[in-house]
Amino acid sequence: MKISRRRFLSITATFPATFAVAAETHRWHGRAFGSEVSLRIRGPERAANEAISEARLLIRQAEKLFSLYDPESALVQLNQNGVLRPSAHFLRLMRSADLAYRLSDGLFDPSVQPLWDNAVQGRDPAEVSHLVGWEKVRFNAARVALAPGQALTFNGIAQGFATDLVSERLQVLGFTQSLVNIGEYRGTGGPWTLGLSNPSHGMVDTHTFKDSAVATSSPLATPIGDHGHIFLPTGQASDDRRPWSTVSVEAETATLADALSTGLVWADMRLVEKVRQFPAVRRVTLVDEYGDLLNL
Repeated sequence: MKISRRRFLSITATFPATFAVAAETHRWHGRAFGSEVSLRIRGPERAANEAISEARLLIRQAEKLFSLYDPESALVQLNQNGVLRPSAHFLRLMRSADLAYRLSDGLFDPSVQPLWDNAVQGRDPAEVSHLVGWEKVRFNAARVALAPGQALTFNGIAQGFATDLVSERLQVLGFTQSLVNIGEYRGTGGPWTLGLSNPSHGMVDTHTFKDSAVATSSPLATPIGDHGHIFLPTGQASDDRRPWSTVSVEAETATLADALSTGLVWADMRLVEKVRQFPAVRRVTLVDEYGDLLNL
């Protein structure tokens, strides 16, 4: 039986029962990258409040680097000028994106921004497919350079990256039980329980994980017209070629989980199985258009 359709993907998370009722549990909710974010940590109140303040600063710094909606962000400047001297965090994200591009056989490709621009303006994305190609991007510690006409989007990886920044900082500060949600989840300690929902079929699965991250992509959670928001790098936006309605990836980092869950919505089973063998990937969950689910 199908659950009533929900437009947006939702993931719910719960702390272990003994943690959820503890007096030392502290929570913060806010907004970042255009969506709701949250942080839950266990520890002394003063230390927790200071950690939450640091976490909020890290989130703002990540937005200042990777937002497409801040005209002064590093990413917007790169897209406008074609070149950028990267900060340490920007370079780290570029390297993570490169890894995900190679692992996904090019299905995760941050250079698809021209396709998105055309689509939201009602034009055919295929018209600008010649601008797409991560292999055309050149970067090192001193310089990031785009090919003429190129533009990048980090919407499929930046939230995971920000999640990792916050989670790693909390660990440095000595917090051994925390759950960070900046669009993707990363839990220290645990075990944690996540409920996985699909836009067409409602709640389809629950996962339990410990000391890892989970990211989920569902193209029709944010449709553009009749199509999903995740484009094939070739510029073809036809949903007929997309084998999966939802893909969820559990990995060592939220950055990797975020990027791979984005790219794998277009992957055949051969590629999914290859990605699953990568040591940092712990689980891949696939949901097809009929609501059938497969855990690898």
